[in-house]
Amino acid sequence: MASDETLVSADLLRRQLAAIFGAWGMAEDHIQTTLDIMLWADLAGIDSHGAGMMQLYHRLREQEKLTFRPEIRVVRENPATALVDGGGGLGHVPSVRAMDLACDKAATIGVGVAAVRNSHHYGAAGAYAERASDRGLIGIAMTAVARPSVVPLYGADAMFGTNPIAFAAPAKRNPPFLLDMATSTAALGKITIASRVGKPIPDGWAVDPDGRSITDPDAALSHRRLTPLGSTRAMGGHKGYGLAMMVEVLCTTLSGAQFGALRERRDPDAARHDVGHFFLAIDPDAFREEGAFEADLDEMIDALRATRAADPAEPVQVAGDPEVRARAERQRNGIPLSARLAQELRDIATAAGAPILIGS
Repeated sequence: MASDETLVSADLLRRQLAAIFGAWGMAEDHIQTTLDIMLWADLAGIDSHGAGMMQLYHRLREQEKLTFRPEIRVVRENPATALVDGGGGLGHVPSVRAMDLACDKAATIGVGVAAVRNSHHYGAAGAYAERASDRGLIGIAMTAVARPSVVPLYGADAMFGTNPIAFAAPAKRNPPFLLDMATSTAALGKITIASRVGKPIPDGWAVDPDGRSITDPDAALSHRRLTPLGSTRAMGGHKGYGLAMMVEVLCTTLSGAQFGALRERRDPDAARHDVGHFFLAIDPDAFREEGAFEADLDEMIDALRATRAADPAEPVQVAGDPEVRARAERQRNGIPLSARLAQELRDIATAAGAPILIGS
């Protein structure tokens, strides 16, 4: 833990965020669903997508780009698919509804697909994919992003968001395989964290308007030009670029949401950002005997963890292992908050007229 960090229990952090959302006028059931997703991220060590997002939510509220009393509704549905309208609010609640719809359909007919339009930031993608694996299903979750921050390969201007992908698959003896990754070299939230703690970012994460790599996190946040996953052509940047566009097609073109880069050009003062999300659930029992998928996945996970390590100090892991460890540690010891983030939360609470529960 850094010297300027304090440990806060998940319960205290939840109560502080709930007080702010309540002061903003969010309905109680929406508050609890939103906090389930946000605290999932903070407990898993994904600090960029939990309480660390409150400054953005506060700013969007001040700009009147969000409503905190959205009308969320299913606008199209058949036995396999559903389209949810998020009502112009945060993405957590409509996304939980959409993934749960996809899971219900998969449990009935083997597969379920849902998309969301007219939404906004939805937190950590892995939280939704894991909702499926918790039900014995394979889950995929993706999201577009309101403002472009990732340049296409060879490009100098941002056209995509970090467009994350999450994939979860249930095992039996092991925790689920849980992949949660941005299609940029680094998530924008990680650069925000580097700025908060005053540390440089690695070379290759972001570029300036002339396409030159920069390591100053404040400059990277100002320029908003992250590199696609892989960074350069030689390192596979074309693959990250392609994945980012795939996510955009499924989240935006399929749902009828707006492509952020074009929205900013055509209607920069739009009342809503109209972000889209995509969810897929698959029932392994539609393909295998009951339990066979989970047994084979356990064997695969065990074999990978048993792989001879190039460095004995760095054993081979599978996706989801770091989050499992972080969750156990943070449930036991608390969630670390930087001094800057703790002060941001106090300032937001004051501005909202909510009680301050996190001390200095």
